[in-house]
Amino acid sequence: MAGRPFGENEAGVVFGIVSTPTEKVPEGMRRVLVLSDPTRDMGALAAPECDRVVAALDLAEAEQLPVEWIPVSSGARIAMDSGTENLDATARVARRIIEFTGRGGVINLIVYGVNVGAQSYWDALATMAGTTRGALVMTPEASMVLTGRAALEASGSVAAESEVALGGFERIMGPNGEAQYYAADLAAAVRTLQAFNDYTYVVAGEPAPRRHRTTDPFARDITRFPYPRELGHGFTTVGDVFDDVVNPGRKRAFAMRPVMEALVDQDGGHLERWRSWAGAETAIVWDAHLGGVPVSLIGIESQNVPREGHRPLDGPGAWGGGTLFPRSSKKVARAINAASGNRPVVILANLSGFDGSPESLRQLQLEYGAEIARAVVRFDGLLIFLVVSRYHGGAYVVFSKALNPRLRALAFTGSYASVIGGSAAAAVVFTREVRLRAAADPAVRRAREELRGRSSAALREAYERALADATRDAQVAVATEFDRVHTVERACRMESLDGIIDPAATRPTLIRLLHEAPRGSMRSSLQGAAHTT
Repeated sequence: MAGRPFGENEAGVVFGIVSTPTEKVPEGMRRVLVLSDPTRDMGALAAPECDRVVAALDLAEAEQLPVEWIPVSSGARIAMDSGTENLDATARVARRIIEFTGRGGVINLIVYGVNVGAQSYWDALATMAGTTRGALVMTPEASMVLTGRAALEASGSVAAESEVALGGFERIMGPNGEAQYYAADLAAAVRTLQAFNDYTYVVAGEPAPRRHRTTDPFARDITRFPYPRELGHGFTTVGDVFDDVVNPGRKRAFAMRPVMEALVDQDGGHLERWRSWAGAETAIVWDAHLGGVPVSLIGIESQNVPREGHRPLDGPGAWGGGTLFPRSSKKVARAINAASGNRPVVILANLSGFDGSPESLRQLQLEYGAEIARAVVRFDGLLIFLVVSRYHGGAYVVFSKALNPRLRALAFTGSYASVIGGSAAAAVVFTREVRLRAAADPAVRRAREELRGRSSAALREAYERALADATRDAQVAVATEFDRVHTVERACRMESLDGIIDPAATRPTLIRLLHEAPRGSMRSSLQGAAHTT
């Protein structure tokens, strides 16, 4: 309270409204700031603390403001004169967090110290649940644990050498995707959260985040953007990736981040979310500006990513490019949910499907893949899906236009869209056709005639070699024919795609879509945005 003498706070939590002027919001980004006071029983939580957190959320909801929370807490208070009522008090906060975030409220967290028990669960409810929008930034000394190390050891449970080892960013919360950003210290964490606000903050009474004043030309050709030579893929520019001469059939591996970097406003920056999530490397999530519009940009990594640490024998040896694995599927669903009702989502897809190995199925691949479809169906706003290379299989279903009338599906010229890729179709579906063609091959027929009625091992070997060569050639021919039929042009005729664009026209096309979409993102229009061939 203004004018109150120092040192008379009666609880381990204080809150109020803070305002930070920025280039986008010169009048000030207003937030409800909640701070722990760890000098009072290490931030232990009882009714006074919980009542203040609830009041802070009530204030944020009434003022239509996001919450910025910097907690340090040892969890529910343990004392001789209080007990289960403290647990009930923390449960009231849990309920209020669920209600607040369920109505679209945003809670952003900076964890720079120890969080135990109830506070850790509050952190999870605010930022880790699948439909929450808030950001969670952690520093090296931060931890989120259910039970402290000493208590675990006293009870005979499995512990670790410290709270950071139990629930710190590097070993636990970053690799499991529960913490979203890493910062070297508290000051860096504040800067990270300010960058996040720059893409996501909505002024009370306005429909969406404000646009960035960009000087990057809307019509800039992304194909001229340099492609890093050190990646060793043999491309000089981003355009080489989509060039039919340099990359025939769009089958060569490439890194998606240079494509994403070429697309976004060069003066708008970008912030990568969940960069440290182990096993989710094939999904890349950026917040950025495109034509000045804040967007969530999702790219599907298109080069193999080495696996680190232990891997089961029934799982893939590397995270395959253009493939969604369980954790990358979960990351995509969370990213779409986090942007819903706030900013558009743009997805750059080279996507051959979901990994179907025993390990992936055991790790909830079906559930997390289905969560993408659920997120797309429920997405509130403009969702743009751009096929940059190949687009096949079950992944096609979870991004289908049939899921959401506001989804706009485009494809680059020369890309492919089908139920299955040509090579797989020839090897699995059209095996009878392949066998017939191989049997009719002149070299096979001659070898078979020479072998007829004779038991020569050399002739048998020659026949099998000719048959193998003919089978391989037949598979290539059938695959080529299949891909020639199942083009993006056919997908447009079937109305699975809205349009086909030249890679050089990517920025003007997407920016036109973004600018034509009503602010608040309930409807969008594709008129004039792309040509259909």
